[in-house]
Amino acid sequence: MASAMDPLCQDVIRCTLCESAVVPMYCEVCHIDLCKDCVEKHLADKSKLHNVVSLKQYLSTSRNPKCSEHPDTTCELYCENCECPICVHCVSSKKHKHHDYINFKKFLQKKQEVVRRDLRELEQRIYPDFQKAVSVIPIQKAEQRKHSKKLITAVKMHGKALHTEIDIIVKRMVTEINDIEAQHQTALDKQENAINHTIRQITQTIQDLKNLLETRDVSLVSGYKSRIRKFRKLPPNLNVIPTNFNPVKISNEQLLKQFGTLSPIPEVTEERKHSMQRNESSSQARPFLDVSRLITNIKTEFKFGLYNVSCLSDEAIWTSGFSSCMMLYNLNGELLRYVETKSGNLPGHIVMTRSKDLLYTDNEDESINLVSGTHEQIQTLIRPRGWRPLGVYSTSSGDFLVIMDSDDKKQTKVLRYSGTTETQIIQWDGQGKPLFIFGFAKDLSENRNSDICVADKGARAVTVVTAAGRFRFRYFGPSSTSRESFEPTCITTDSQANILISDKKNIQIIDQDGYFLRYIDNSGLLYPQSLCVDSRDNLFVAYFNTSEVKKIQYYK
Repeated sequence: MASAMDPLCQDVIRCTLCESAVVPMYCEVCHIDLCKDCVEKHLADKSKLHNVVSLKQYLSTSRNPKCSEHPDTTCELYCENCECPICVHCVSSKKHKHHDYINFKKFLQKKQEVVRRDLRELEQRIYPDFQKAVSVIPIQKAEQRKHSKKLITAVKMHGKALHTEIDIIVKRMVTEINDIEAQHQTALDKQENAINHTIRQITQTIQDLKNLLETRDVSLVSGYKSRIRKFRKLPPNLNVIPTNFNPVKISNEQLLKQFGTLSPIPEVTEERKHSMQRNESSSQARPFLDVSRLITNIKTEFKFGLYNVSCLSDEAIWTSGFSSCMMLYNLNGELLRYVETKSGNLPGHIVMTRSKDLLYTDNEDESINLVSGTHEQIQTLIRPRGWRPLGVYSTSSGDFLVIMDSDDKKQTKVLRYSGTTETQIIQWDGQGKPLFIFGFAKDLSENRNSDICVADKGARAVTVVTAAGRFRFRYFGPSSTSRESFEPTCITTDSQANILISDKKNIQIIDQDGYFLRYIDNSGLLYPQSLCVDSRDNLFVAYFNTSEVKKIQYYK
């Protein structure tokens, strides 16, 4: 046994298995210290080969490093202060005096334990964590690809919407140019007719004077009075100032900024029940009458209810009701003519087109039909499969809008048609939610700013979208009433871009941004069923219960 001064005894090596007895043996395969009692137990493990040797033999082998200070001596100790192997001769040297040192084998065991601990952490925690982290990346890649596709679709849809808005602007400008041209042509035609009339008078006067010079009737010559004074003054020159188009030049950078930017901020839709009432003087270019005035009352021949009215002109209106006939009246209440629907069914909704043709829906055979001019030829334009057309409206550009319910009683949408070609679908808002509620009465109109306004009785709201179909706002009635009592059935717009809405009890006006302006006095009559305005903003109201159409003035 080593003496007390033996440096090998300063850190006694204990058995790895029983952790109590001093060890004389060492397994070179398993790298553990063994006491005599534990050697047999260790060798009993047949899962692998073992090589048990004496600890002294193991420590004396050449696997221990040689001392750097004493090259002929093997390092059997480890200096913890200097963190290096040392031999027994180094202990008494000045360099390692008063230092702490341990048996080199014990030091190796501690290092092996550190290795084992690191190995366990790598195998049991770090490696699985990295595997889990890398397994998430393909999912993230797939989600990113999916999100990028959504972004690309959104950008393309936005581009398509802008194209649609530009097309609408172009159509509107073309329409305005045609209107201006028509006004100029009318003025020039009037001037031309007046001058030609004068030329005919001058020609006749010349012939009369020649005849007078050739006559022998002295009394005729002596009684002649000159009448050419009125011909001496030429008619005023009609100065028709041409309308010019001044395109706004937009650079690519400006166009990119106006188109939009990539941002994680989601699109926010706006739904509000306006608590504000705008000051009429600040929002109205044309003032309202203090009290609306009844101009005329037209009694129709619909015995079981009047449904629709549409202005053919300022002097004549088309009507429809509980009959297969659509009737044209003048403002004196005289029936000018009538047209029966092509199918013999009740017409659903009627509206005048820009070319003064009559457009109507047939709810029974689910068709949209056109009555052309005075010849009353009926053409079925569209019969959408799986959808039932409800309201119809003819736009300023010559297109027409149709709001329709699906036959499966789940969806509602607005379609834009150019002739018989479908050009636009309006059904969802920016968050993928439906804009309109299935069922109940619906009506629609186009505002002066090209907004599409829908009276949706099922939603108890008026929904307004842009010409491109982007959601603007919903109006749920004035703040003084409850939402449950608001039941919009019909809608129209006027030259001030105001929106007129018929409820079951009243008629109210909101501005183009959805702010309540006022009610229109309807003399206490219930159930205003249909609305339209003429070119002078006179309002025509069809009343279901009385089968009357009232012409009402509400602007000064």
